Amino acid sequence: MSVEMKSQLGTWLDETWEKMKAKMSAEVERVGDRIPYIPVDGKYAEDKGETDIYWWTNGFWPGMLWQMYNATKEEKYKAAAEGVERRLDAALEGFEGLHHDVGFMWLHSAVANYRLTGSETSKTRGLHAANVLAGRYNPRGKFIRAWNEDRAGWMIVDCMMNIPLLYWAARETNDPRFVYIAKDHADTTLEKIVRPDGSCNHIAILNPENGELLELPGGQGYESGSSWSRGQAWALYGFALSHRHTGDDRYLQAAKKIAHYFIANVATTGYVPLVDFRAPAEPICYDTTAGVCAACGMLQLAEAVSELEKPLYVNAAVQILQATDRRFCNWNVDEDAIVGNGTGSYHGRDGDYGVPIIYGDYFFIEALLRLKEKHFLIW
Repeated sequence: MSVEMKSQLGTWLDETWEKMKAKMSAEVERVGDRIPYIPVDGKYAEDKGETDIYWWTNGFWPGMLWQMYNATKEEKYKAAAEGVERRLDAALEGFEGLHHDVGFMWLHSAVANYRLTGSETSKTRGLHAANVLAGRYNPRGKFIRAWNEDRAGWMIVDCMMNIPLLYWAARETNDPRFVYIAKDHADTTLEKIVRPDGSCNHIAILNPENGELLELPGGQGYESGSSWSRGQAWALYGFALSHRHTGDDRYLQAAKKIAHYFIANVATTGYVPLVDFRAPAEPICYDTTAGVCAACGMLQLAEAVSELEKPLYVNAAVQILQATDRRFCNWNVDEDAIVGNGTGSYHGRDGDYGVPIIYGDYFFIEALLRLKEKHFLIW
């Protein structure tokens, strides 16, 4: 990156950070310890703490708050995050609605709190969640099962982002069982979900008795064999994180291969990803959340590779973030949500198609703070 480009990037980072502080300051005053998901007409009306305490995205708002608290030291972020964490106790106590996404829920709330404040109560909550996740492990198939009900043999790429909860628990308890489970799941994901060209399946259905691969459904992508972009982002960042926590070079090489596939595809659409990289040309629909998550993964990758490799990943991440900002960010402090045009699934039309979604904001904040060297690793 030339001196001029570095200067331009620095200016953009500083200006965007100022807008971020203004936006989040106003938003935390409005939202407090409610649990937002998708705004309606610019306002977070629904409180997931009231409508679905088990919802998988319920940790992202406190994750945003803890990142802002760490970067600014403003107490209002900490107070709101702690409020959400206490509300999530109802999910731990209810138990039956819990699922594979307990990592998303408690890494960003209780574990983040413990890492930043040393709260023993928060540590206990995090370990409780880690044991729930470990309890979903299938020792015959060597995977963590997804969802509940009649899906005993289902595994999904998303879970690569949940297993850092197990790496954390292993360190805190000095118990390697958690690492064994996490690595088994990562290895099975590498074998069953990641394709040779760096693309990924979303779902693999295995025989829960022996781990035999039975089916590869399309899941949230266009069809079986397609390439759901957020699934690619989960895999990219997830394997980069597993490499960070284990030092296993296979995970680094997997993350690099997936990143190269993602960069090649997103470069053809102005650095904002389509919902699926292997779908018909029409209709055109983007998923900004996939882009900003992948950007975080690329910045994590940049920490693990040689100096001469770093620019590929950093530059791609910056291109994605700046394109997202230019085309889809809303900095109006009187309206909720920042990153627009997130999409939950290719075929879904249940209110999460082409709209702001809370995790898009989380990953944008994390990526911005990574570039400003103000973030803390929440994973």
